[in-house]
Amino acid sequence: MNLLILADNFDFYLPIQKFLSSKGIQIYYSSKKEDFHSVIREKEIKVVLLDLKEKEIQDFSLLKTIKNFDPLIEIIIAGDKISASKIAEAIKLGATDYLIKPIEIKKLYYILKNIQEKISLRKSTYELEKELVQKYVFEGMVGKNPQMLEVFSLIERVSKYPVSVLITGETGTGKEMVARAIHNLSPRKDKKFVVCDCASIPETLFESELFGYLKGAFTGADRAKDGLFKEADGGTIFLDEIAEIPVAVQSKLLRVLEEQQFRPLGSTKNVKVDVRIICATSRDLRESIKRGDFREDLFHRINVVEIKLPPLRERKEDIPLLCSYFLEKFNKKFNKKILGISQRAKKILFNYPWPGNVRELENTIERAVMLCEEKFIDLKDLPDSIKKYEYEEEILYPIYSNLTLEELEKRHILTVLKRTNNNKQKAAKLLGLSRPALYRKLKKYNIKI
Repeated sequence: MNLLILADNFDFYLPIQKFLSSKGIQIYYSSKKEDFHSVIREKEIKVVLLDLKEKEIQDFSLLKTIKNFDPLIEIIIAGDKISASKIAEAIKLGATDYLIKPIEIKKLYYILKNIQEKISLRKSTYELEKELVQKYVFEGMVGKNPQMLEVFSLIERVSKYPVSVLITGETGTGKEMVARAIHNLSPRKDKKFVVCDCASIPETLFESELFGYLKGAFTGADRAKDGLFKEADGGTIFLDEIAEIPVAVQSKLLRVLEEQQFRPLGSTKNVKVDVRIICATSRDLRESIKRGDFREDLFHRINVVEIKLPPLRERKEDIPLLCSYFLEKFNKKFNKKILGISQRAKKILFNYPWPGNVRELENTIERAVMLCEEKFIDLKDLPDSIKKYEYEEEILYPIYSNLTLEELEKRHILTVLKRTNNNKQKAAKLLGLSRPALYRKLKKYNIKI
């Protein structure tokens, strides 16, 4: 382990250096006025012992600076005795512990040993997460949610038979991936999988895009062109956002489903094809039928089997798996070796509602991997739109702080009051106290609101 001592007086730390060096800990020094950031980066510093004077403790600016530079670095503060609330503030800002000077060397060593175990645990957790993800990967999709496991099972069963499938779900839930999985597991896997994004085709071009045209079929048709159905002959065509197909074209699509043939624009002859049709929509087609926007007979034709994909907010247990899966994917893409995601970033990713579903999560992790310059993705690597979902973390009290039980109790009361915006009734309830009992505590510890 490499330890950086950030102090103004290094002589004070010579005995500490001698002891820690004998335990295999490499010590580096830097004054606060020097470019200690370069030392942290070049020496791969994981722990900083930050010596703070009384005036530096007022706003903990150095602590904030280091945490902004590397949010995962462990910072032990050494200073004079201060109030419990001030220690709580340091912990809240990211300090691992606060040691009162003169420092007990064995106590510091014990803290460092625990930090080393924590760092090792991070690495081993990353390896375990990678192994765990592989157990829940199905044709490029990841999930252990019961709904997703049922989807995977249905894909396997339906892929064997050349029936039409309708995939429903919100935008970004992975409808195209389901369609590809059905194709890849089917007897048609060696044939083409053709994607038609119905939402991107102008209304006047639908027929020519799907069924093709002959030379001279219309103004500008200076050559013949095969449509997507001809291109998919023998394989699978995926009609994404099928609700966007105009009603006039829907009748011709129905004929293809019923007769496996179509007529290109400008032709007098039908073209026979063998195509499996998989459709997807983020709309409610039953409502579209009521409005007259979608043919009911076509709906029943494409809906032989329906596969419903749940939104990501309904399968939150899959978010950690998906994060690990995408992290590994984009590590390879960008040739990086990011080990994981910090706990506070994980909490935000878990709490965020993901209106764009899995696609939005994938894009978020791709961006984070690309921007991350450390070993772990943290808040600074996330988009601002997601950062706002940061929830106030419960302050974890350092085990090794020199606090009495009364000081711990006072700090806990202050923390709960802060969380409840000084609402005494709510604070008393969270603390398991009656209001009179809370008032007595406030008077005892001279806490004024």
